[in-house]
Amino acid sequence: MSLPHAHSPARRAAVALVPFAAVAAAHMGPAATWLPGLRRRFFPGLAGVGRRDHIALTFDDGPDPRSTPRFLDALDGLGVRATFFVLGESVERHPALARETAERGHELAVHGWTHSRPWLPLPGRDVADLVRAVDAVYDAAGRRPRWYRPPYGILTSGRWAAARRAGLRPVLWTAWGRDWTADAAPASVHAALASGLRGGGTLLLHDSDRASAAGCWHSALGALPGIVNCCRAAGLSVGPLAEHGTGAAAAPCTRAPDQEPLACGGARPRRA
Repeated sequence: MSLPHAHSPARRAAVALVPFAAVAAAHMGPAATWLPGLRRRFFPGLAGVGRRDHIALTFDDGPDPRSTPRFLDALDGLGVRATFFVLGESVERHPALARETAERGHELAVHGWTHSRPWLPLPGRDVADLVRAVDAVYDAAGRRPRWYRPPYGILTSGRWAAARRAGLRPVLWTAWGRDWTADAAPASVHAALASGLRGGGTLLLHDSDRASAAGCWHSALGALPGIVNCCRAAGLSVGPLAEHGTGAAAAPCTRAPDQEPLACGGARPRRA
């Protein structure tokens, strides 16, 4: 089989694509940290691994006046505080709810300005959006946020650099409830979280269905008491990232200690 001639159209087209491929690889390369096994093993700080006697409870996609107040009431009843990764656009629309979340003892963090996908490298927009979201949180709650979790957990090189410019530290999760699907139920959310639940972990749930199936937040709300009770039965405290003792982001090849998941079979999720 002969190779294309050096001056053939196919060869010229292939050569022309090389710079674009390099840019794409540089842009999306850090997104490999989305893989949970890789993230927890080699980037425990990014995964949100903290104190082994503590679980960080986090929520994405709010504030949402239809659902977030239900979570705030449930957390009050459980005596638990959490970290809410909010969208700047939603904070701008519902500043009173963002302020109430902070006043009720919870921590506000940044999830972005909108729930956008990062397929194109737009570093200028990434910086502007995060700075704008930080300002919206500060204006509503009077505190500058510390943490950043990108939409879909996809951390591109542009989003990583933007987070640094905005004074934010990226944190993803060690276990999630898969609570964004149309068929999610309290039992399925509980089972998904329990399968990856370990001391020092960071849990991801959603207090809004803005970027997911309509009404799916009911599944997370219904699973919440069982998950909290499971953690407490194992001697673990539950709280926000601010109390989690998460250190500086780990360098590559710095492994997190392996632990067995907690046994949560006795916890009973309820319907929301």
